[in-house]
Amino acid sequence: MSDKSTAAPAPVSGAPAFDWRERKDGAIEILHHQRPVSLLRGRQAQAFAARIAAGTAENGQRLMARLTGNYRRGNERHAGHHLRNGP
Repeated sequence: MSDKSTAAPAPVSGAPAFDWRERKDGAIEILHHQRPVSLLRGRQAQAFAARIAAGTAENGQRLMARLTGNYRRGNERHAGHHLRNGP
């Protein structure tokens, strides 16, 4: 057996999940655990950069989560009790 694992390394506890980097062409890549998940171009990239510069690190994490669609909405626990989801 080999000592090497092919699985991705586990994220460090307490480390921010999202990061971003600007490419040479001006586009912004949003990364989730060091993997690219979204690409912003043009006006959307400019607006993102302005909001990140004006906000805090915590707000930046929330913004990137919202832009990638990777965030909780707060209603997951109650969804099982909704009429459309069964008795």
